Amino acid sequence: MAELTVGATVRLVSRPPYLKTADPMPMLRPPTLLELGAKGVVVTRNPGGTWTIKFEGGTYLLDSQYLELVNS
Repeated sequence: MAELTVGATVRLVSRPPYLKTADPMPMLRPPTLLELGAKGVVVTRNPGGTWTIKFEGGTYLLDSQYLELVNS
């Protein structure tokens, strides 16, 4: 997979066991809140190799293993 960069569009290719919100007080949410194939935009890269991704239904912290880069 090509390296993710801030501002890139990504697609959810598999669901993590849970979703962690990117709120100031993060919460764990069920993975079914996002459909497979949902598109989002990379907001930031975080320590530990996670990414902040803004989807239509919210902003979540995800590892790159759950994402693929969308060619625009």
